[in-house]
Amino acid sequence: MLNGLWLSFFVVAAVAAGVRWIGGDPGVFAAMVESLFAMAKLSVEVMVLLFGTLTLWLGFLRIAEKAGLVDLLARLLGPLFARLMPEVPRGHPALGLVTLSFTANGLGLDNAATPIGLKAMKSLQELNPSATSASNAQVLFMVMNASSFVLLPVSIFMYRAQAGAEDPTLVFLPILLANSLSTLSALLAVAFMQRLRLWDPVLLAWFGGGALLLGGFMAILAGLSATALTALSSLLGNLTLFGLILSFLLMGALKRVPVYESFVEGAKEGFEVAKNLLPYLVAMLCAVGVLRASGALDVLLDGIRWCVEGLGWDTRFVEALPTGLVKPFSGSAARAMLIETMQSQGVDSFPALVAATMQGSTETTFYVLAVYFGSVGLQRARHAVGCALFADLVGVLASIAVCYWFFG
Repeated sequence: MLNGLWLSFFVVAAVAAGVRWIGGDPGVFAAMVESLFAMAKLSVEVMVLLFGTLTLWLGFLRIAEKAGLVDLLARLLGPLFARLMPEVPRGHPALGLVTLSFTANGLGLDNAATPIGLKAMKSLQELNPSATSASNAQVLFMVMNASSFVLLPVSIFMYRAQAGAEDPTLVFLPILLANSLSTLSALLAVAFMQRLRLWDPVLLAWFGGGALLLGGFMAILAGLSATALTALSSLLGNLTLFGLILSFLLMGALKRVPVYESFVEGAKEGFEVAKNLLPYLVAMLCAVGVLRASGALDVLLDGIRWCVEGLGWDTRFVEALPTGLVKPFSGSAARAMLIETMQSQGVDSFPALVAATMQGSTETTFYVLAVYFGSVGLQRARHAVGCALFADLVGVLASIAVCYWFFG
């Protein structure tokens, strides 16, 4: 799918450029070639900060892993997943792996979450009576991974910092709210399809408590002005980020973890991860740059803008839609769209803030589907795709609504 998407960017750009050339715009092809080199240069500039950020963050996260923080959170979440997956026997290794995977995702440990998640999917497949059709537990696991709740979207902060944002964490609260809503919608969609007993006391305690906390928090926010909301998001984002780092260090020290050596160990892994991302970033940014230079992207956005204007709505969010539209298909394409929006519209412009929030609201549905189901040879996804795309839609709509609330 990614091959087809990437190729389609160039094909559509070529067609659009041909139409403009026939229409009397001889400079369109020069603009496309110039965009290729400009985006290649931008990719390297982004990577400079990416090297430092991933090296720093994965270093601290390695301390948290060795201090037992991931295991602690997994034990706390265990009873919840045991009830969400009733067909999985209590004490089965799959429950522990599923819990560890979600815990690692929540902390931003993508490098650990993916291999743990693949192990969890294989363990769930051992209980699956079908070799080709996903079980209820596997569907739930895949959809929740696609919604992907993350406490701190560090990568988005990093891209905003590279683009020159005065406060990279400004979108912390909007992303947290949009991501929470998309994750909740994913869970409710699966629960509806699988007829899960959400009135179980443990589930009611978890979801009722979570809903009360989120509702109460939103009620408090509702009484604040847009200026106060922006200031609060900035403050909480920075406090949460530094507070987590400090807690990792202190817990590591209490557990007698060699914090410096552990940091260096994780930092080395972060350097390798960042290095491997450069080819993908160059590929997608260049493709998006050509699409923008050809005028094809503008034609699409103008069409959407015309429809929105016809409904009498504000159209500022339209420039952010490319990020949300491609996110279910390709995380790297969505990342490229986000970076391009920040470059063309301004890093702290309303479209760029909406795009950043969309980027953090969900994961890449079809990538997650291909990786997790493909690893065990499943061919029938059942209701997994529909539930995941529903969560994607909620994430996009929530991102727009929350950004109008905070920055509108």
